Amino acid sequence: VDHGKTTLADHLVASCGDGLLHPKLAGRLRFMDYLDEEQRRAITMKSAAVALRSRAGHRVSLIDSPGHIDFCSEVSSAARLSDSALILVDAVEGVHIQTHAALRQAFIARLRPCLVLNKIDRLITELSLTPAEAYVRLHRIVSDVNSIYSALRSHSYFSLLSALEDSPSTSSSSSAEDLPEDFEDDDDNEDAFQPLKGNVVFACALDGWGFRPQQFANLYARKTRVNPSAFLKGLWGPRYFDKKTGKVVGKKAIKSADPQPMFVEFVLSALWKMYELVLKDGGESQAVKRLIENFDLKIPEQELNRDTKAVLQSVMSRWLPLADAVMDMVVECTPDPVAAQGVRVARLMPKREVTPEDAAGCSEVVEEAERVGRCVEACDVSADAPVVVYVSKMFAVPSKMLPLKGVDGELLNHHSSSESEECFMAFARVFSGVLHAGQKVFVLSPLYDPVKGDTVQKHVQEVELQYLYEMLGQGLKPVASVAAGNVVAIQGLGQHILKSATLSSTKSCWPFSSMMFQASPILKVAI
Repeated sequence: VDHGKTTLADHLVASCGDGLLHPKLAGRLRFMDYLDEEQRRAITMKSAAVALRSRAGHRVSLIDSPGHIDFCSEVSSAARLSDSALILVDAVEGVHIQTHAALRQAFIARLRPCLVLNKIDRLITELSLTPAEAYVRLHRIVSDVNSIYSALRSHSYFSLLSALEDSPSTSSSSSAEDLPEDFEDDDDNEDAFQPLKGNVVFACALDGWGFRPQQFANLYARKTRVNPSAFLKGLWGPRYFDKKTGKVVGKKAIKSADPQPMFVEFVLSALWKMYELVLKDGGESQAVKRLIENFDLKIPEQELNRDTKAVLQSVMSRWLPLADAVMDMVVECTPDPVAAQGVRVARLMPKREVTPEDAAGCSEVVEEAERVGRCVEACDVSADAPVVVYVSKMFAVPSKMLPLKGVDGELLNHHSSSESEECFMAFARVFSGVLHAGQKVFVLSPLYDPVKGDTVQKHVQEVELQYLYEMLGQGLKPVASVAAGNVVAIQGLGQHILKSATLSSTKSCWPFSSMMFQASPILKVAI
């Protein structure tokens, strides 16, 4: 809670959201908190999605989920639709119990996690730590997160998970069989989060700056004429820079009386110096201007004539743009939908037992169901691929917020919401095929069995969808179709789905497995 998820989302939307948010409002508007209650209480209560586009043209669907344990079901619904996860940790507060819960959720949902250490500025302005002391704290936090994730990956965790599932008090649908030991690409003995691999960002979301060590390696390599990859190897851990030889060495090889690790000397010291000079003298100080020139920053003169806080934000955000660091990390270190669904399909659509008698009587159904599974695994977007969609939750939208015009400017007929102030939308992701507005699909409950056919009619119903929307945080944008790998809001399912369900263009489809929740619900019956 309050580790900066929604603030970080603000900067990503401002930089990559195609004009949805002005950069000057980023970090303060809380764009993804679209409910009045969320704005009033300053806490995220509902998961919200927005479509972003990186500088390289990659399309990224960002889902901002709550951090409070009271809203853990929202985290589950977000995890089911995601391929990767950004785990945020406050650099002052460190790892809390909900960090454990988020890592466990990402692990079981087979999401590729990345780490963001936020609020680095608090180490300077509030705790008044030296760069060396700050490095010790940051190193410990990374080690703590790696320790948690290592425990999750250990073989003992699978037996523990199986024991928890046998307990009637646990609300989880996952099983030890769903989590094969080899599903992780990384070596079990290797740390999951390594700054030098690029999957850790050090940031201050409020002021809009963040970086990975690679950025400093490229900067200093140009100045010291050292190979960037060689310099990068020293920017984490006990590595030191020998100025006489221009080489990165270990502690035993360094001759200095009081050597500083390269991350302290070249990264944190530069940050601390920038903060101290700007907060002390403002943007008009010659020392600040020399530092700006030293880092090749192009900052307009008028931006240096404001109050010190505004100058600091301008300098830092231009020097180390937060959105660039995070989006580059997402693109480089997390899988695309095709690769991710290949890994996650065993968890999403576990293999079902089909008796020889059932297989003999409906071989075509079994064969079609297997084809559907292969299409989900491949994230098939071809026109003839079966459409498979998973709805992770239903959410209410005020009728006044519904778009009045469609894709081609035609008027939309929201007849289902004319008598109500709210309209229920399905929060969903397309896993196979191309979903079209107005298409007829089958709504499959978790108990549906395609092999049994007519005997389970109560678990399947045919529905004609109304409209499809691209979610833009606070708004909805009508779209004519949505291909596999994308998140979508669907209108027209409010009378047919209570919470979650699988949508398919064919009855010969196994429903997705139920979602895993972090805690048991106190109320199991809606009143």
